[in-house]
Amino acid sequence: MWVVTDNLSSHNNLSTRTWLEDHPRIHHAFIPAGARWLNLQEGWWRIFRKTALAGRSFANPDDIAYATALATSQLNSRAKPWIWGRPAPPTRQLRRRYMYRV
Repeated sequence: MWVVTDNLSSHNNLSTRTWLEDHPRIHHAFIPAGARWLNLQEGWWRIFRKTALAGRSFANPDDIAYATALATSQLNSRAKPWIWGRPAPPTRQLRRRYMYRV
């Protein structure tokens, strides 16, 4: 089994490496430092914090749970399937090089 994580220091500290050595079936892979776009969780958290938590103060855990449920339902109502990659470029019509007149 492979576990893919970002380059956070806690993912590569001594206790984590020791645990991974004790569990040889689990392999650890890091997202390359220059490829943050591979870590889709970060983008989701940014959107979630912006919709649910930004600029708000909460009096108790129930308020946080309500804001979380409300933001999740709003995000899910306009959710679309994720399509990986770029869309295909538009097709160009071929130009006719010569024009024949009769």
